Amino acid sequence: MAKRIKSKPLERGSVLFDVVYEDGSQASNRRVPVEMLGGLDGDGPAREMIAAQDEAIAQKSGRPQRSIRSVTRSPAPEIKLARDQHGRS
Repeated sequence: MAKRIKSKPLERGSVLFDVVYEDGSQASNRRVPVEMLGGLDGDGPAREMIAAQDEAIAQKSGRPQRSIRSVTRSPAPEIKLARDQHGRS
């Protein structure tokens, strides 16, 4: 039985971003809706939305919010092909 191939984030209406914080920690694959991106601002609104998400997380957890150093698009995921019965692709 062949495995289902996952759809790309853009097809689901969101783009994935990697975030690096001032303390050196990082978070991968943070989702931002496609509707917020593009236009004259490019990916700028993604940083604002991720900061808002971080603020909500900080309030719920009772921990201070971390400062964002950089936000970049995550690399496109590799498409994995299903293997046949003998373990070959």
